[in-house]
Amino acid sequence: MTTAAVPGSPTPPGTPAPSGSAASPGNLALPRAAEPERGRPSLRHLGPNWYAAVMGTAVVATGGATLPAGRSWLPGAGVAVWALSVLMLVVLTAARAGHWAVHHDRAREQLLDPAVAPFYGCVPMALLAVGAATAAVGGRVVGAHAAVVADAVLWSAGTAGGLAVAVGVPYLMITRHEVTPGSAAPAWLLPIVPPMVSAATGPALVAHLPAGQAREAMLYGCCAMFGMSLLATLTILPLVFSRLVHGGPLPLAATPTLLLVLGPLGQSVTATGKLADAAPGVVPAAEARAMGAFAVLYGLPVTGFALLWLALSLALVAGAARRGMPFAMTWWAFTFPLGTCVTGTASLAAHTGLHAAGRLAEALCVLLVAAWATAAVRTGRGLLSGALLAGPRRAPRAPR
Repeated sequence: MTTAAVPGSPTPPGTPAPSGSAASPGNLALPRAAEPERGRPSLRHLGPNWYAAVMGTAVVATGGATLPAGRSWLPGAGVAVWALSVLMLVVLTAARAGHWAVHHDRAREQLLDPAVAPFYGCVPMALLAVGAATAAVGGRVVGAHAAVVADAVLWSAGTAGGLAVAVGVPYLMITRHEVTPGSAAPAWLLPIVPPMVSAATGPALVAHLPAGQAREAMLYGCCAMFGMSLLATLTILPLVFSRLVHGGPLPLAATPTLLLVLGPLGQSVTATGKLADAAPGVVPAAEARAMGAFAVLYGLPVTGFALLWLALSLALVAGAARRGMPFAMTWWAFTFPLGTCVTGTASLAAHTGLHAAGRLAEALCVLLVAAWATAAVRTGRGLLSGALLAGPRRAPRAPR
């Protein structure tokens, strides 16, 4: 079953197509009977899904920096990747500002398109991801104080935007979008994951706030956002699995989005670990000990489920690859969600002392780097050729 789209609103580059439609990097919603007729590259076709590339790049730097002590590798490479993510964020934000200024009609269409609107969750997550990477490795370049200030600004903006998206996109789904029964997709998780990213990245700022109420409010606020995102995720995951079981595999170009499920799983494990790290001296000792215990008792089973979903997703991706899965911006779903599993397992290694958890974090980090390199190279090629920013292909008019 498919998600209905607003009439007259072509799907932007890299957006999953409904089942039964042909796919290309620039437009994934073309009926099979249509003849290719690609338009020129234009900012008009730049969608919010492009922020996934920023998220995926920033998390490589953060993931590498959070590996267990003594096993963190290539710190210079992490700084380079962080710098690239900052550049990507600046350029993309300027391009999106131009998109809203010049093509405001298309920007409004994207909000009203149920296949595109969930990707607005990528915007605040990109801010949060770059902020976390700045705190993790950026201080080597800009200095510790500047890195903290930059992280605080990006975290504040990302959190405010994430909360707005977490409410706004579901509101549009309920009141404005045409959503058919059984059309749940992994991308539905994107609007409700930003508060979890805030919960995982906010604890790093706790120690830089004035002692007392400010630190407590920050810590407890992150706990609240953890619960907000977790419970919302638990309402969507059964719908996604039911759609897969009853509807079969996703369309080829949308198959990589299966890994989006890893995002709230890995990020929630990261959040519990970071909250436990920040709790001592901020909340009563009993609560701090409870947070430490919860980080382990919650993190281990959720990581187990994340590994199960990863194995299932990779099996479905392998099948889609054999059937000719085309490159699209959806391939960036291989990066950020996997990166959250790196930070989550690294946190578990720190809290349990398990060498196996550290080894798992390393293995996942190697997989993350490989996925990022693949998506980055293919995206670069698509930009140079103009295919990723080309207009949608249109079907020829039927003869009268």
